[in-house]
Amino acid sequence: MSEPFTVNELTLQVDVRPADWVVAAVRDFSDNTVGCLVPPVFAAYARVFHPARRTVDGTEEEVSWMQVTRATGRTAHPAMQWPFITGSWRFRSADGQPGIWDDPPEEGSLPMRQTVRLAQLLAAHTATPEQCWFAVWEGFGDLNLPVESEIPRVEMPARPMLLLAGPVGAATTSFAATPWRDQRASLWWPQDRAWCVATDVDLMTTYVGGSEECVATLVADGELEVMEIDSDQRLAWDSDLVNPVPPDRDGH
Repeated sequence: MSEPFTVNELTLQVDVRPADWVVAAVRDFSDNTVGCLVPPVFAAYARVFHPARRTVDGTEEEVSWMQVTRATGRTAHPAMQWPFITGSWRFRSADGQPGIWDDPPEEGSLPMRQTVRLAQLLAAHTATPEQCWFAVWEGFGDLNLPVESEIPRVEMPARPMLLLAGPVGAATTSFAATPWRDQRASLWWPQDRAWCVATDVDLMTTYVGGSEECVATLVADGELEVMEIDSDQRLAWDSDLVNPVPPDRDGH
């Protein structure tokens, strides 16, 4: 690039070495645990649940995973999975449960309201809120980034990413070229590495590693649905060992 490429307050980086510590620390993707998304170097970890949505009297509102479990008679716990608490695999990306929710949680991107609040909370747990790093997976379609360029990538396991820099508040930036779509960062952390946030393309939840105080703040916050987890927690859909296994589409 002849001039720096910018998206809102973020500047695309040609030097991806600031992400070396993340790449070196995360586990191989086949490990399929939180530690393959967020470096397993923190004192505590949290899982931020993306809400489902429903329309009531013409107004769209959020539906928490806790609300879904209450409606379906399932159990809310840190490793719960969407098909298990709704009772069907088809609810992963389609249909809806009348009277409970209309649209499933967003996959691969933390919704705007949750991003705003999470950035606000995390800003108080770093000494470098104005110096943060944001990485986005190059495989997302419709990215407003020069993905065809030879700019170096952050070589995360199975997820090569472009790296940008800016203040923590820029976590709200959407990298989607289409105005009505949202695609926020896949990975972000401050310069002092006090915490790290990851949202994988295939998941309906976001993971955060940080200090015990930081994670306790997230869990206690009334504006986010958050549960504390362990870096060894499995990510697979069948990792919910508490709720009944849902039948497949054929009813088996």
